Order: sequence, then structure tokens, then C-alpha cells
Amino acid sequence: MSSVTCKNISVSYPPRKAPTLKEWALRRRHASPAKPFQALTDVSLSVAEGEAFGIIGGNGAGKSTLLRVIAGIVPPTGGEVIARGTVAPIIELGTGFDSELSGRENILFNGSLLGRSRAFMRHCEDEIIDFAGLPDFIDAPLRTYSTGMVARLAFAIATTVEADIVLLDEVLAVGDAAFRVKCEERIRRFHQTGATILLVSHELKNVQELCERAAWIDHGRVVHYGNAKEVVELYERGLHAIPASAAANV
Repeated sequence: MSSVTCKNISVSYPPRKAPTLKEWALRRRHASPAKPFQALTDVSLSVAEGEAFGIIGGNGAGKSTLLRVIAGIVPPTGGEVIARGTVAPIIELGTGFDSELSGRENILFNGSLLGRSRAFMRHCEDEIIDFAGLPDFIDAPLRTYSTGMVARLAFAIATTVEADIVLLDEVLAVGDAAFRVKCEERIRRFHQTGATILLVSHELKNVQELCERAAWIDHGRVVHYGNAKEVVELYERGLHAIPASAAANV
């Protein structure tokens, strides 16, 4: 049984200390003291077993922070998360890669950082290379790869998972259009096998197509929460209601 429940989750970051003389001088010039940053405030939602749930909102709204709290990466300063089942956070693709190692060596290296055995990664190696579309480059150093190639390899490695709860942060933005279709198909496969999915994405069409329900988060608070199509429509209406200069930051 897998499910996620967030009860009144809040995350507050303390003021950043000025590490340089320049920052100290600037802060001296501005009399107002630094304040804590409130990333999330009283966020409550529940995701049922086997459900695909979308999380949308502008940049800096708190979406990724919420996924990190659910994954156990960021501790909440208030509230509680109950995650029933094994959690696979697919966040920050490419973290832990070594540019001097080959793509093949990075499969083993990155897999070990994700807690997977060498034997498991060897077993999945051909599938990963084929999915990433990198058979001609897999033994070249990673520093010779394009950004898109690195992202494709990272997604292929990260999604060789067997987990009850899968957390996906902007993974549908990697690679070209053909590769994004493959990513969507893999997410659907997770869903078909009964995994509970939480998807953070700016691709609103994907949220509507892949998710049953969704939450719109703005300035760390849940604005709307319910049917994915309805939440996306409300969000889009809200974007049209704000000035173009402000919408550019969303």
C-alpha cells in the first residue's frame, strides 16, 4: 500500500549570513534586517495509492521544496508528512555525475549514489543506454556530451527504479520532442504498475494528460486543489489576469 499525506507542512529558511565584505556593506546600507524565507506555509494534501498527482505553480512557488520534504531531503519546520511505501525521488537529474568518467562508468557510479547495487546496474545497463539513445557515445567521457545527452542519460538511470512512490521534478523538460515522448511513456508505465506518482511540471498539458488530480501552489501556499483539468484551467486563467511583465517570471 502506498500513499502520501501532507499535514500543514511549513518550511522556513533562516536569513542568509553575509559571507563577504561586499554583502556586509550592502546590508549596512539598507537598514531593514534580513528576514527568514518562508518557502511553504500550512500545505495540506493527500495522494491516494496508485494515483498520479500534479503540482503546478510559478518559479519559486515552493513546488520543488514540497517534493524534497516528501522525499525526506528537507525537514519541515512545521507539520507532518506520512509516506507509506518506498520513495524514489527523481530530482535534480545528473547530480553526482563525474565528467571525467565515461557514460558507461557513470551508470555504475550514479547508480551506487542512488543506492542501487553494481549487479543491478549491470543488469540494467543495456536498457539504460538504449533508452538514452547513446550507444555511439557511451564509452566517451561525459565532458564531451551535450547538455541534452547528459539529461537523457540521467533520466534513463534515475527511472530504473522499483518503488511504491515516485517523485518527478521537471523531468519532462529534458531532451528533444521524441525523447520527451519516451519520458511520458515511462511515467505512464510507472502508473500502470500501480506506483503513486507526484509530478512537478511547467508543462500543463502533461499534467492534464498524466494526472487525475493536481494542486496549484503560489508563494508557498495551496491556492487550488482537486481535479487536474480544473486546477490547470484556473491556473491559466490566473496567468491571463496578471500583467505580462509579471507573467514572464511564472
